Amino acid sequence: MIRSLKTATLTALAATALGTGLVGCDEDALDGFDPLASSSQKAEVDTFTGTKEIEVGGKRVNVSCTGEFADGEPVIVLMHGGGDALDKLAPLQKTLATDHRVCSYDRLGAGKSAKPDGPQSFDSTGKVLTGLLDEIAGQNPVVLAGHSLGGLIAARYAPAHQERVAGLVLMDATPATMVADISKIIPASEQGPAAQVRAQNLAIFAGQNPEKLVIEDGPVKSAGDIPVEVIKHGQPYLAAVPQYGDKLEQAWTAGQREWLELSDAAKLTVADKAGHYIYQDTPDIAVKTIKDVTAKASGA
Repeated sequence: MIRSLKTATLTALAATALGTGLVGCDEDALDGFDPLASSSQKAEVDTFTGTKEIEVGGKRVNVSCTGEFADGEPVIVLMHGGGDALDKLAPLQKTLATDHRVCSYDRLGAGKSAKPDGPQSFDSTGKVLTGLLDEIAGQNPVVLAGHSLGGLIAARYAPAHQERVAGLVLMDATPATMVADISKIIPASEQGPAAQVRAQNLAIFAGQNPEKLVIEDGPVKSAGDIPVEVIKHGQPYLAAVPQYGDKLEQAWTAGQREWLELSDAAKLTVADKAGHYIYQDTPDIAVKTIKDVTAKASGA
């Protein structure tokens, strides 16, 4: 999460969940926004190619779409990690777009999208995603492929939107119990370097991040029998955190296994040569996995 720490040891865990920066959609403003009220899975889809700003709930959302749109076929939606933006996913999107319609977007507070005015929750950021999907996917099913925080948001979103999410790919997604894991593994009494990791991660989860997203722990709910592929890093970079690294790695691995509860058709893969950024370290694995899930989602 925090890239300004002095040593790689401390940045190991920090980069895991959220990316860069401690910064200060307004959840209250979005409370009255109901993307289902005016349009749900619209028949008319914006089939633009390139980058475009789409208004969702009164906020500008930066979106990139490439590849040919086909009625009834899944639209792949790539979801970046915290502190990142859609441009980081551009090479992955370009490769996938040779065979599929692929879109990515900057969440509020990220990249070129509008900045949030106040705290966000999984519910409010989910409303923005729903409004966006209405525009870029319409009645077509979608496959959500999320990295890190993007994976956590996708996994929280899918169970409540089974009518449109036809598949999930979670690339080293932030575990559903990350707050409890860090709090338990690194005690509040810790005075060494790991104390900074604990304090800064907990602050970010409390909403001190560019998206102002309050990231709360919660149970893993079923998304039905959709295809779900979980990809975990194979290079144990969390082990670099002094004294607590091994336990953090164990908790992260357990968290990836918990995501398998999303579906009876879930599968876990370990990318042996990859660190946290699986789609950059081992792009072939990311591409193959997303294509496989998309094929299953389309009934192929």
